[in-house]
Amino acid sequence: MKYPIGIQSFDRIIEDSYVYIDKTDMVYSLAQEGSIYFLSRPRRFGKSLLVSTLKNYFLGRKELFRGLKIDSLEKDWKVYPVFHMDFNGGEYTCPGSLRDAITGYISDWEKEYSIEDGSMDINLGLRFRRILAKAHEQSGRRAVVLVDEYDKPILDVLDVDKNLEEEHRNILKGFYSVFKGADEHLQFVFLTGVTKFSQVSVFSGFNQPKDISMHGKYEALCGITQEELDATFREPIENMSKVYRCSYEEMRDRLKAQYDGYHFSDLMTDIYNPFSLLNAFDAERISDYWFKSGTPSYLIRLLSHSDENMNDITGKYYAPKEFIDYKADVEQPLPMIYQSGYLTIKEFDMDFGLFLLDYPNKEVKEGFLSLIASKYFDNGDRIYPWIREAAVLLRRGDTEGFRTGLTSFLASIPYTMRRKENERERERYFHYTFYLIMRLISVYTVYTEKVQSHGRVDCIVETPEYVYIFEFKLDGTADDAMRQIEEKGYAREYGSDSRKLYKIGAVFSSETGTIGDWKMVCGNC
Repeated sequence: MKYPIGIQSFDRIIEDSYVYIDKTDMVYSLAQEGSIYFLSRPRRFGKSLLVSTLKNYFLGRKELFRGLKIDSLEKDWKVYPVFHMDFNGGEYTCPGSLRDAITGYISDWEKEYSIEDGSMDINLGLRFRRILAKAHEQSGRRAVVLVDEYDKPILDVLDVDKNLEEEHRNILKGFYSVFKGADEHLQFVFLTGVTKFSQVSVFSGFNQPKDISMHGKYEALCGITQEELDATFREPIENMSKVYRCSYEEMRDRLKAQYDGYHFSDLMTDIYNPFSLLNAFDAERISDYWFKSGTPSYLIRLLSHSDENMNDITGKYYAPKEFIDYKADVEQPLPMIYQSGYLTIKEFDMDFGLFLLDYPNKEVKEGFLSLIASKYFDNGDRIYPWIREAAVLLRRGDTEGFRTGLTSFLASIPYTMRRKENERERERYFHYTFYLIMRLISVYTVYTEKVQSHGRVDCIVETPEYVYIFEFKLDGTADDAMRQIEEKGYAREYGSDSRKLYKIGAVFSSETGTIGDWKMVCGNC
């Protein structure tokens, strides 16, 4: 089985016999509706392959689709003039770079349709409108416009160069405005990107495109569903099960935990990350392929000056307007985190129309938290050795060793990191510090701020042989923390658990920046 890793051309995949997950029934459905569409999906999720599939369909290349779902649906293959723009490969960090890129496309199309050189006309939208009209006249069919990664020119300079960001916004606005005036010449328009910008005037010159990013009918348009995985990849899963010395079912579960978990509508269809899954099959190893391929610089920039932390954002319900539309002129990271693929829908409350957002899978959770922790602690060289050591100590039940290591690590954090204006901010800092540390110890089940019937537990860690219940105080006493564990009955749900249970009260010292007081009691010894 040949895996099309890094190959985004539909024709090459078919002609060279790479494995292809057949989405052409949805392509046919889109084409029949004939509208202006927008689709948002994370990077490396198959958007460019989808655009290439649409391009070959509208070019009437029937032979490429033989045996696919669309072959039995389409009875009248037609050839349309297709205009394909791909912003993915360009760099738009210099003034004039975006205009030059669009001008290059337009100049080539003017030559193709024997249109007099329009280089003296600075209105790119009008030049493109003339091209669409000429293509319609010469072919007798309306044109198809496909724009891949429409938002990259803005994302490249977002939060870096406000003037260039505004320049790109105005250029794109002027260019896309052609879709309104050229409606009579357009058969189909499809735009892809990571982010759906709102209130940035990019699309204000024409009617808003139909956003199918959360449309249940097209939820699986990109990515790999569980049904598609089971139908297509049984052999590579069996091969991997031999490498990992486990059953087929166990290997399937490992892959699911690592790469599944994306949902793009209220239908909650499970979607696997295609880039990571195909890389895992090719290498016959589970690894963080998608995350290691690069974290978007624009997201890092936004997170660097945001007051929100991941503990405040994850595991909470939101209305769609809170995480779908991104306003580029405010520091609001949630929509960008969601649309970039680092959070996804985990539940849908139909009664209230709210969506629960959380990490999609193990790969994203561990990778993203590692990124956040490295930037947050400003001592990435020390965090990972300590995390590995902490995991071993908790597995052994060595609470004293864990306390010593935690105290030492906290003491290594620069003073400027924990210098806060008031008690509330200091308490928030220490709680978030411990949250990140425990979240990074991902080999065990970790609950932070777990809600129980009588209160909210700061942290519970479950290993195969031990359960640890932590309660933290800022500048208080360990006895106060232990008293809260007892009075709130945090250990009750583990009353019949055979594992050894430790109750731990710990105090963060705002003066020293580390553990000031510590008390541990075995709950079932």
